Amino acid sequence: MHVTVQSQPFDLGAISAAFAAGRHDMGAVVTFTGIVRDDAGTLDRMEIEHYPGMTERAIEAIAAEAKERWSLGDVLVIHRHGTLRPGELIMMVATAARHRGDAFAAAEFLMDYLKSRAPFWKKEFTRDGATWVAARDEDEDALSRWDR
Repeated sequence: MHVTVQSQPFDLGAISAAFAAGRHDMGAVVTFTGIVRDDAGTLDRMEIEHYPGMTERAIEAIAAEAKERWSLGDVLVIHRHGTLRPGELIMMVATAARHRGDAFAAAEFLMDYLKSRAPFWKKEFTRDGATWVAARDEDEDALSRWDR
């Protein structure tokens, strides 16, 4: 299991290739990469804050839960903080499993958690000013399907 919270960009291709390399006992690797999007065409930047140490521990705990729920060989989570511009990579989840169903389900579980519960605070800066990003109902609904 590998969890990283970092400010610098990451190389999606290199990380994906390294994560998949040598997986002779795994039949599936699923990756998801989030990109800063600009729905209205007015976003200048997004600033993401977090508490070092606390954020990593929270993500490690949910990654460990994913490994308990599904038959996973490995989990990787990268999430950026600091100033990000539209089009930049913001996060990545990768899961490795013997079968694709476990890999897909665990990756989706992790993405839903990162979107709704991971301890990050996001502020968007547009031509009209700055606003904190609020939780969306559809994100909460997506997360609720994983309740035991």
